[in-house]
Amino acid sequence: MELHSQAPLAERMRPKKLSDYIGQPELLGPNGRLRHLIEQGKAPSMILWGPPGTGKTTLAEIIADAMNLEVRKLSAISSGVADLRKVFEETRMLGRIVLFIDEIHRFNKSQQDALLGAVEKGRILLIGATTENPSFEVNQALLSRCQVYVLQSFTKEELNTILQQAVGKDEILKTKSITLQETDALIYHSGGDARKLLNLLELVVMSAPSETILIDNAITGKVLQQKLAHYDKSGEQHYDIVSAFIKSMRGSDPNAALYWMARMLDGGEDVKFIARRMIILASEDIGNANPNALLLATSCFQAVSMIGMPEARIILSQTASYLASSPKSNRAYEAIEFALEQVRKHGDLPVPLHLRNAPTKLMKELDYGKNYQYDHHAEMGFAGQEFLPEALSGTRIYDPGNNPREEELRRFLKARWQDKYGY
Repeated sequence: MELHSQAPLAERMRPKKLSDYIGQPELLGPNGRLRHLIEQGKAPSMILWGPPGTGKTTLAEIIADAMNLEVRKLSAISSGVADLRKVFEETRMLGRIVLFIDEIHRFNKSQQDALLGAVEKGRILLIGATTENPSFEVNQALLSRCQVYVLQSFTKEELNTILQQAVGKDEILKTKSITLQETDALIYHSGGDARKLLNLLELVVMSAPSETILIDNAITGKVLQQKLAHYDKSGEQHYDIVSAFIKSMRGSDPNAALYWMARMLDGGEDVKFIARRMIILASEDIGNANPNALLLATSCFQAVSMIGMPEARIILSQTASYLASSPKSNRAYEAIEFALEQVRKHGDLPVPLHLRNAPTKLMKELDYGKNYQYDHHAEMGFAGQEFLPEALSGTRIYDPGNNPREEELRRFLKARWQDKYGY
């Protein structure tokens, strides 16, 4: 059979057994917590959360095979409650079924609610796949009935293993003499997506003029320059473009931010995905330099959720241009990172006695709450007590940035905490 009539390489190389699965060692390695459940036939209904190409569909098929269950696949983009009911009806004849729902975050609340009874009664083993944070996109009733497993992007070593296996095991590629001399370009353009990686490899092999093929970065780059646009019209540089969008706003360039946002919108990106990234940036990169940025970004998310495209583009544009044009400070972000570092370094330091709650007589006898000074009763509403554990007394965790808004905060803090901010 001719090469062009075969299924894509990524499909031909899809693992069938748990022993063939590459990646996710914490979940699926020899001591992986999910592997143990699968091998015992006790895998729970679950949400698989991770970037594209991390093996969510493959894992669903492997679980079904390992538990000797029929599997049914639905896409949340094209399926509705009627499709779910057909699957539920099948369980009357077949018994328990693995139901795999791709992009489950695109199901609305009523569609997600339709799953509850079947999951609760064990008629289906639900496996939902999502690239979005399920805490935001999956309703709590369904989330409480499922275990969330986070799938990580493949490491460079894992991606190289996938490439080597394809060259050595695929029945079609084995008919050629292929040498993988350099793989960095293949891995870079795949964005950590194993499916894309294998299909890129096949594209390079298909473009070779002979059966003896040496693959290096230069050859890969030349082939992809010629054919990448045709290969993936939907925007394969998804994560690169998101990164450029965020960095443009961080770098106070509204022009570039709007261009990269337009690229995402033109490629059909979910407007809530864009809005959510701006909420994070508003706090992480603008913070207290302009507290209104977080308010606007949060309002933007709420607005685009209600409005949708095409009008949502206007709201996104207003927010992106405002965030890019705002003063920047990452001091709040740095402060929590430093605070977490102190927690890990010093462990669970005891709460000072004067800050402890004393609801019982015994606690009062143990001096819980003793000598606490109520700030509202002090001059200027400030008593000046130390609130940190003794081992961290005098530590400055939040250091305001050099911008007008945070300079105001610095003056306020310096007037009260001379030992921490008197510099």
